[in-house]
Amino acid sequence: MVAGWTKHGDGKTLAPGEVVRPDERLSWPRMIGFGAQHVIAMFGATFVFPLVMGLSPNIAIMFSGVATIMFLLIVKGRIPSYLGTSASFVGGVLAIRVSFGGDTPAADAIVTGAILVVGLVLALVGVAIHYLGVHIINRIFPPVVTGAVVMLIGFGLAYVVADVYWPQDQWIALTTMLVTFLIIVAFKGFIGRIGILIGLVIGFALSWGADRLFGNITAYNAATGVVDTHPRVSFAGVAEADWIGWPDTFLPDIRFSAVLLVLPAVIALIAENIGHVKAVGEMTGTDVDPYMGRAIAGDGVATVVASTFGGSPTTTYAENIGVMAATRVYSTAAYYIAAVIAILFGLCPKFGALVAATPGGVLGGITVILYGMIGLLGAKIWIENQVDFSNPINMVPVGAGIILAIGPVKQMIGSNFVLEGIALGTIVVVGGYHLLRAIAPGTGDEPGRTGTEPGGPGQAPGGGTGQRGEASG
Repeated sequence: MVAGWTKHGDGKTLAPGEVVRPDERLSWPRMIGFGAQHVIAMFGATFVFPLVMGLSPNIAIMFSGVATIMFLLIVKGRIPSYLGTSASFVGGVLAIRVSFGGDTPAADAIVTGAILVVGLVLALVGVAIHYLGVHIINRIFPPVVTGAVVMLIGFGLAYVVADVYWPQDQWIALTTMLVTFLIIVAFKGFIGRIGILIGLVIGFALSWGADRLFGNITAYNAATGVVDTHPRVSFAGVAEADWIGWPDTFLPDIRFSAVLLVLPAVIALIAENIGHVKAVGEMTGTDVDPYMGRAIAGDGVATVVASTFGGSPTTTYAENIGVMAATRVYSTAAYYIAAVIAILFGLCPKFGALVAATPGGVLGGITVILYGMIGLLGAKIWIENQVDFSNPINMVPVGAGIILAIGPVKQMIGSNFVLEGIALGTIVVVGGYHLLRAIAPGTGDEPGRTGTEPGGPGQAPGGGTGQRGEASG
């Protein structure tokens, strides 16, 4: 791959208005620096979201590097992007854990099995788009539907904050939330963009300090499922972990009922991938439509590979697109370097054990922001595409679907199968919208407009950490 990059100018400086194109590079020491920036940009969401889903941050970090390399090869280096952990699966994953025994190795395998199938579906959608054209997606998921699915994916996680994380340490959760507010809003540039990560670190430190000052806490313990007395922070796992080693990978277990719970994430992944690719095309001044299908298929294939070994689902990241916009360096060399750095991070089990020690109260303060911002991105899609909610075809199924997700409402289908929350809400939104359009044709939102233009759902969940109006994840 090294032979594929042409040195830009003298390899040291950029003249005003100049950019480093995907097939160019600066000097290698400078490219290493740009690669490190991409690692920092993706790092917060790529380890926070696996933590929230009960998966290994080490495996997620390592396979984000693998996924990025695969993606760049599939798109033939035309679309510089980094693939990190997607936030779009969080609600479905937590629903799977409720149904299949919680935070256990068996449930982990079922979770990754469901993610693997979604990756396969996404890859097939990418192949279809490559041969049939992107307009086929525009017809199925117009802006009103895409925005609704993104919104219910975020707001449908409210119960997780209320029932799981916040009760573990209410005051630490509240303090972490407020500190993160201040960092994101008060600091400009790089500090503001990694506000979620900084807020998590500060919350972690506050929890450790609270143990020293006030002793153990008596509250809900997610590890035992009951209220007991326990330390907020335990470093026992960190002490036992090795510095260098292969992470604890495992094979997936595919269950149909679990797959249905995460399948709605496909809609959000399609929307955010199209938006991100369009944004990259605008920055690089290239026509990316011929590579749209490849990009979506590449994300799907990367998710399949990562979940096969116990990793998290992947998606293109808005934060890294922001780094390119700020630096005007679009070279894919920076992404290959970032990918190698991420793989090396993943081979440090002690790092993973430290991340896994994050207190539940801290996650409560962080996730209340992340989930809310993910949900509001749905509203952003509606606003940017001028969705008309005076039309009942737009308003009725969307309103019903969002409430079903927030509940979360359960719908029993037979004695052994249940649809609930985000999965049920998505079916109602998509099915209800197209049913009403069929009953009253010509009165709904124009299906040809999807909001996938730059600035549309390119900021959908999973593509960021919720910082500066972006959400990942």
